[in-house]
Amino acid sequence: MATHTVTNQAPPREGLDEFALDLPLVEAVRRHGAAWAEADLTATGLLVGSAGFQHDAELANTHEPELVAFDRWGRRIDEVEYHPAYHRIIGAAVAAGAHTAAWADPRPGAQVARAAQFLLFAQIEPGHACPVSMTHAVVPALQQFAPEDVRAEWIPRLLSRDYSPDLTAGKTSALFGMAMTEKQGGSDVRTNRTSAAPAGDGSWILTGHKWFCSAPMSDGFLVLAQAPGGLSCFLVPRVLPDGSRNPFLIQRLKDKLGNRANASSEVEFDGTIGRLVGEEGRGVRTIIEMVNQTRLDCMLGTAAGMRQATAEAIWHAQHRSAFGALLVDQPAMTQVLADLAVETEAAIASSLRVAAACEADASAEDEPFRRLATAVLKYWICKRGPGHAYEALECLGGNGYTEAFPLARRYREQPVMAVWEGSGTVIALDVLRAIAREPETADAFLAEVHRAAGADARLDAHTAATERLLREARRDPTSAEAQAGARRLTEALAVALQGALLVRHAPAAVAEAFTASRLGDARGFLYGALPARNAGAVVARHAGGA
Repeated sequence: MATHTVTNQAPPREGLDEFALDLPLVEAVRRHGAAWAEADLTATGLLVGSAGFQHDAELANTHEPELVAFDRWGRRIDEVEYHPAYHRIIGAAVAAGAHTAAWADPRPGAQVARAAQFLLFAQIEPGHACPVSMTHAVVPALQQFAPEDVRAEWIPRLLSRDYSPDLTAGKTSALFGMAMTEKQGGSDVRTNRTSAAPAGDGSWILTGHKWFCSAPMSDGFLVLAQAPGGLSCFLVPRVLPDGSRNPFLIQRLKDKLGNRANASSEVEFDGTIGRLVGEEGRGVRTIIEMVNQTRLDCMLGTAAGMRQATAEAIWHAQHRSAFGALLVDQPAMTQVLADLAVETEAAIASSLRVAAACEADASAEDEPFRRLATAVLKYWICKRGPGHAYEALECLGGNGYTEAFPLARRYREQPVMAVWEGSGTVIALDVLRAIAREPETADAFLAEVHRAAGADARLDAHTAATERLLREARRDPTSAEAQAGARRLTEALAVALQGALLVRHAPAAVAEAFTASRLGDARGFLYGALPARNAGAVVARHAGGA
């Protein structure tokens, strides 16, 4: 039947090495001392680029998790059932060390290598990345604050590359989650009402309700609760040492816009046993280490989504003809694709720079830099994600708007990175608090930006303007004027850092496109308005070409 002959459609984008094709990622891995990990990253690139893995990603999102609150006899079990594809995906990520490899083997470049692994897996299926990220993030919190016996019990399990979805005693591996927010407070966790009372044997009894608890089938959780001495942090296991289930009553699974493969839930604690982690009354101080690590993964997850969106848009344009020519060769489309690629490269380069600042052998200046850069870039990169995904989706036309292609799913996914671990206003106010309480963070941040001084007049002018904003905010960071301008300052800092990194490390065509469109007078409001003279070279770079 001639009417059903398919022509002018792109072939499946599969059977590819997603690591080798991502030149900005490859270069960042090498730049930050993680070239030793390239063989493992290539293996992951081939895995996530395979047709089988991509199909598993689709299955994990179309066959969503289901709550099984009771067994057939009426006993409460509070379990979540996932499609086997989800377990295959998360099992592969754990086996590759995308969760805790950087802590298990903290050699130079370990954090960057682990970040690249995380990014590659999240590029194809982002839902599983939530428990993977939280498991990575909990390790330094436990190492720093947990009692010795807690560390001895949990750290080896967290560093294991085995994966088992079963909630049983005696497991040699573990995944972690956390539960902070409640109905009445949201980001204002100090208003939490969940209570904790000492049990008399070193453990605590928790009672309360958590409005959001992601990945509820994890083996353990860090939980905030009000103890007699104030808001405190507790480790809550799903299974107790005797094999019985700790009361962890899953009330419902959230019906979310995106992140559908990952279950998020409301949970009730009723006589739930926990162990104090950190000092009583210092719960926020204890859990903030975990929060900051997950904020970095929000950046990486958004950058992963940008990479998927850009790669899919370029692939489609390379194989689709309209009005007598391939889309990729038509100047208006080339500008859009190049703009998407520039945004992606800026996100990857800046995220990997922060990951490098987390290395065990990082310089003394990297610690204050990391503290501010994490908040600044978490705000900016994650805010840029949804618009970027939409523009890439539009490049596919009607195909992009259907669930048969991955960009509709990606479009729904990207907003969660901006909401999770502090929405925009919370993060911008964190930036103000950082420069007020730790002025050395701003000094270290500017020192990083100044490494590109003199290389581009537009960047120099933007940096000078940003320093003026910073000086104004530093006069009184608690004032209404400073808070009203917090987003403007955060944006200016983010673009300054990304511009500096691209000017120093990216090809001239990429750096020129970024500074002209993000810093110069010709700045546009939407993707595709950049005055890029070498847009074709930028697109070729992100397609895997020279």
